[in-house]
This record gives sequence, structure tokens and C-alpha cells, in this order.
Amino acid sequence: PKEKAEQFHDVKKDIESVGEFIRVWTTRNQRWLSPKFLIGESYGTTRAAGLAGYLHQRHGMYLNGIMFISSILNFITARFNEGNDLPFVLFLPSYAATAWYHNKLSEDLQADLEKTLQEARDFALTDYTLALMKGNELEISEREKIIEKLARLTGLSKTYIAGTDLRINIHRFCKELLRDQGLTIGRLDSRYKGFDKDNVGETHEIDPSYAATLGPYTSTMYDYLRRDLAYETDLPYEILKSLYQTWKYEDYQNQYVNTGHDLREGFQMHPGLKVIVCNGYFDLATPFLATEYTFKHIPLPKEQQANIKMTYYEAGHMMYLHKP
Repeated sequence: PKEKAEQFHDVKKDIESVGEFIRVWTTRNQRWLSPKFLIGESYGTTRAAGLAGYLHQRHGMYLNGIMFISSILNFITARFNEGNDLPFVLFLPSYAATAWYHNKLSEDLQADLEKTLQEARDFALTDYTLALMKGNELEISEREKIIEKLARLTGLSKTYIAGTDLRINIHRFCKELLRDQGLTIGRLDSRYKGFDKDNVGETHEIDPSYAATLGPYTSTMYDYLRRDLAYETDLPYEILKSLYQTWKYEDYQNQYVNTGHDLREGFQMHPGLKVIVCNGYFDLATPFLATEYTFKHIPLPKEQQANIKMTYYEAGHMMYLHKP
């Protein structure tokens, strides 16, 4: 029977199908002795980590290196579900970076982005985490201190933060930060600004950073396929498809997707694997502290931990959009 795309809309099936493509291409082109590198971006990092385990174990194909661009390996870090406080903690420094860019912070915090981000990191991983863990037992005096600090680091009002129960959702943040100016900010890149039909919504109607890139990406791809590759088809090219709406997670029932363990298995098979992880400070889709948390919680010996390098850019989810 003819294969259907939906057959592969599954975390494991996706990894297996891409892994098989890599194996076949490498075999037919006689490249088994060549160095092999993967680059994954966003959901592609979920796939790349999965491939590290799959290729190493299933096919004995050892990768020399993997580049993760704007990583999401462990989805517990980005799901703002009731009862999961982790994202509120891990998104905070990215909120601070965004507020810094839009000049919403106090003068001392506006002076040095790196120092501001370190203050946000330190607070997120200490007092803020402890406060959220206490839940309803948090003392009023302590609660007020947390509200004060969150307002300082996010540029949001104390009244708004109190109303969120100290838990600032990413989608609400994009609408709230510049509400006083009648503007919204981007999720993929929080430096971009946009507008909605009115100013009273809970979340923004469209991600202005997505809107800014959709047209150029689409035109470039259509032109590249026909002009450079001479690939002629009248089928539409899907720049970004909402596959998450129909994607299956059969091996992850009642848990969050986490391909960090696949990456660990990749290191077990090939301890010499090298990894570089690229983070954008203004990325509100896969924040850098969430990525740090994920990689720090992959159980690896010190030698393999040293093989993982983190880099940071004053840019967003697709940091290469920023020419410098």
C-alpha cells in the first residue's frame, strides 16, 4: 500500500524515517568513512537528539558532532500546564532580556545586558523557584518581595504580576509588555513589534516575528527550488505546518516528550561526540535557561559534559536572521 505522510507524524516514526534516509544516502554515495554532522533547529533539535541514539545504536553510524539551534529536547521546560511551575522559572531571564531590549527596565538594569541576565538567572534558580514550590503556603511578606523582584526583572506592573499568581505565561507576556503602547512583541524573536485589532486581549493575535519572516522565507524557497535546483512542481511548499495539532506521542503517554535520554545513549555509544548548543537571548519559543536546564539534567560523566559547548547570541529563535 502507498505510504501516507500521517504514518510518520510520530516522534519515534519520524526519527526512524529520517535515520533510514541518512543511512541509505550515506550508503549509496559511499560516505560511511566521512565525518558526519547533524544540525537541528527548534523541533529539529528534538529529532537530532533522537537520531543520536537511533543512528549510533541501530545502524552503528557514529556522529562526529551535533549542532543544536534553539533547543527543545525536554518539553516539560516549555509547557505552561497547571501544576508544572518549571517553565515560569526557566522563561524569566528571557523575559528580562526582552524587557531590556524594549527599555522597560530600571536604569541600572539597562546598563549591562549580561549582568541583568545573570541577576535574572540567579533569582530564577533560587528565591523564585523556592517561592513557587511553596504554593499557597507562601507568606504574604515573602510574596510581596517576589512580586517586587519580578516587576523589576520583567518590566511588568506589580498589580499584573500579583494577578498572575506569580506565574507569567509566555503568550500573555507577549501581549502585556508593550500594552501601554498599543503594541505586541514576537515569540520567535521578541525584538519584533506588532499590533492587534484592539488592546484588551489576553494574548497576541499573531506573532509579529513570524509575520516578518513568513513572506521572505516563502518567496526564497519557491525561487530556490525552481531556479537553482530546477525542481518543478506545482505543489504548495509548507513553510511552517501546525503538525503539533495531529502529531502522535505514543511512546510518551502520560509524560512529557524528552529526547535528552536519546542524546545520552548517543554519548554512551560514542563518548567522543561533540555538541554545540546555540541560544538566542530574545527567543521566547525555546529560552536559553530552559536549554541550560535540559543539558545540565542529562546524566553524563564530566568528560562528556565538557564536550557540550553553549553559545549565546543577541538575537532570536533563528539567530541567523540577525546579520552580525
